[in-house]
Amino acid sequence: MQKNVGKTDSYIRYGFGVVLIVLAVFVSWWLLIPAAIAIATGYLGQCGLYRLFGINTCKFEPTEKN
Repeated sequence: MQKNVGKTDSYIRYGFGVVLIVLAVFVSWWLLIPAAIAIATGYLGQCGLYRLFGINTCKFEPTEKN
């Protein structure tokens, strides 16, 4: 599958995930679920909502196959 999450976007997702983990410790453990999703989408470089809405923040040049 093609990546649709760019480098800056993935760093933002990592930061958001860490903030949610800290909040989960103090507020509610349910915040671990969106934290895991944010970190996983940042790591994998794929976001289902981005694909659904046609958003792509990944900057790359597609290569042609000969």
